[in-house]
Amino acid sequence: MMFMSQQITPWIRQTDQGIEIFLYCQPGAKKTEVQGEHDGRLKIRLAAPPVEGKANEALVFWISKQLHISRTSVELLAGDLSRLKRVRVSGVSSEVIQETFHLVN
Repeated sequence: MMFMSQQITPWIRQTDQGIEIFLYCQPGAKKTEVQGEHDGRLKIRLAAPPVEGKANEALVFWISKQLHISRTSVELLAGDLSRLKRVRVSGVSSEVIQETFHLVN
């Protein structure tokens, strides 16, 4: 069975290794939360400061907690030093990701 080539949202992409989520992250917020979409990416405000990788660690931990998967099931693929990030998650469907982040159409 092949994966559907149709994208559900512009910020989720199914790959052979798992699901990639394209993010726009804003560190230093009062609390960590989804802020909607920004330029075709899921916008997340992070409570952690952008210092010494703390925001990246907080992002990976927060995503794993929200999706009820292990921290090792979330991998930061790109954007170590950028607000534009790409993470790969495994062990969860794209539908669950959409429902979790409350952006189901």
